[in-house]
Amino acid sequence: MQGRVLVVDDVPEMSELVSAYLGVEGLEAREAGSAEAAEAILADDPGFDLIILDLNLPGMDGFEFLQRLRRTSTVPVMIVSARDEDEDVVAALGIGADEYLTKPFSPRALAARARALIRRHKGYSRPDEEGRTLRFGPFSLDLDSGVLRRGDGRVPLSAKEFAVLAYLAGEKGRPRSPEEIFGAVWDRKYGDITAVGVYVQRLRRKIEDDPSAPRYLVTERGFGYRLDAAGDAPAGNGA
Repeated sequence: MQGRVLVVDDVPEMSELVSAYLGVEGLEAREAGSAEAAEAILADDPGFDLIILDLNLPGMDGFEFLQRLRRTSTVPVMIVSARDEDEDVVAALGIGADEYLTKPFSPRALAARARALIRRHKGYSRPDEEGRTLRFGPFSLDLDSGVLRRGDGRVPLSAKEFAVLAYLAGEKGRPRSPEEIFGAVWDRKYGDITAVGVYVQRLRRKIEDDPSAPRYLVTERGFGYRLDAAGDAPAGNGA
């Protein structure tokens, strides 16, 4: 598998270390020392498969960069930061990060997560496979292009949002626990499964008319989350 990665970190030694390990894995890395530099690079060359982003940057910080990026791009973003407070993790996931890795980190773990994100991102756009579309309510979810549409309009999703929605859509209305979703989408059996709830809330804000009373992405008490294709779930399923 090949892929192109933009590493955004103001510490040159850290960027060089990350780039070196990605290179061993066959990934091409380019470095940016600030969020402003990263935006300039992306304006000229938007074809990256992954962005590895530090939060503590000079000038524009990582949170603001990520918010601005998500207005126009669904490229996967992995946060790699020394900030390990739960509030930082939840905030980053809430505005569009796909992974969060704290420093110091295992280079092998970083490379493995990078490969998984790129593989998943590329996997939704394979032109040589027969198109597959899952439908629920007014929405259509194209598994090959990685696009969610409502009628003729496109609903912007990050790679991880798409993966969570595609997994639940493929379960055809069967509820799945946070542990099952985390294992399927994050490729891990153990970890911070609170990320699942964060992504469910993000998806509800994008597909539900009233996220506090969801009709499509509903909670089955004691079982987990399920996607109701008809959109006729009773109110009160938003927890």
